[in-house]
Amino acid sequence: MPVSESVQEQFQEKMSQLSLWTELELGAYSGAGGLIAGVDEVGRGALFGPVVAAAVILPANVMTPLIQAGVADSKQLSPKHRQILAQHIQTSALTCKIGIASVREIDRFNILQASLLAMRRAIARLQPQPQICLIDGNQRIPDLVIPQQTIVQGDCKSISIAAASIVAKVWRDQLIVRLAARYPGYDLAANKGYGTAKHRQALQQLGVSRQHRRSFSPCHL
Repeated sequence: MPVSESVQEQFQEKMSQLSLWTELELGAYSGAGGLIAGVDEVGRGALFGPVVAAAVILPANVMTPLIQAGVADSKQLSPKHRQILAQHIQTSALTCKIGIASVREIDRFNILQASLLAMRRAIARLQPQPQICLIDGNQRIPDLVIPQQTIVQGDCKSISIAAASIVAKVWRDQLIVRLAARYPGYDLAANKGYGTAKHRQALQQLGVSRQHRRSFSPCHL
């Protein structure tokens, strides 16, 4: 039975992505002469809750299986698929750690600096430590003694960063769902702390909670 054109295109696109990611990661391994960590954060745009980062070191031999399993930018995946992949990543990774920056730190330092702080904390917890870190975005992490390379849209270009984005997203979503029981009325289980219309309306009616980011304009009540 002949293979349809759409199936062929999907296969070619997948192989192209596989080739790109494998080349980038293995090139980093070769240049670093050792372990690399992918680092990403989630929750920068939320009105509620901490910003969360993950740092992941993947052995070279698990990269292709993870790509074939569907590892990609976490925003492109369904919640159920993200949860499955997060478990797969954590069992396949050499090491995988979370770092957070609290709402208080976000309001004190600003969201960019808090995001970089969460990334640095995630990296500091890795054991063993990597020889180089691939950082999603264009902002270098201050005071990081390990060599680092920023990659704009890194979660679409690096399997290690994509894996970190998935782990961080799943971890933060689970945290916000738990906090939703403590802070009812804001529809947090559905919006995960982001500024949906229902969340903004609840802010007007209920005011801000201890976990809202008062430095963000929708929380200026």
